[in-house]
Amino acid sequence: MTREEKSQVIKDLTAQLTDTSTVYIADIAGLDAGATSNLRRACYKANVKLSVVKNTLLAKAMEATEKDFGDLPSILKGNTSILISETGNAPAKVIKEFRKKSEKPILKGAFIDEAIFVGDEYLEALSNIKSKEEVIGDIIGLLQSPAKNVVSALKSGGGKLAGILKTLSEKEG
Repeated sequence: MTREEKSQVIKDLTAQLTDTSTVYIADIAGLDAGATSNLRRACYKANVKLSVVKNTLLAKAMEATEKDFGDLPSILKGNTSILISETGNAPAKVIKEFRKKSEKPILKGAFIDEAIFVGDEYLEALSNIKSKEEVIGDIIGLLQSPAKNVVSALKSGGGKLAGILKTLSEKEG
């Protein structure tokens, strides 16, 4: 690879790292061509971009961004792939699902919204992180709950003022 090619790869990686808030670093060494193809397909379906990268180029790209990747450059040894996604838990779910059939990929580390995770032991926790949409859905559900209680109380009282007051007083107690 020429210097110009390396420089271009670093620019591209820097742009990708700058534009996303979710980056997973994994080791997929040892997967045969068929398994690698299946992993790429699973990533594509989950809207996760998978790229195999050179450690030195990724380290330089991390350095070139304004983000603090903490200890992540220190784990760039051996075979390295990056998984980039808009959703914080999507790459973890893909890795976890894929590992039901294979020992790889192994999670080396992750950068999610400024938080840094180093080590495969975080895979389970990362796959359980709720996405922004899931959190918004939970909040909307919580906000709708009191309104539903009032409506059901009004309906169950039969429309009579005494029944409504009695039902509401029971709900508060």
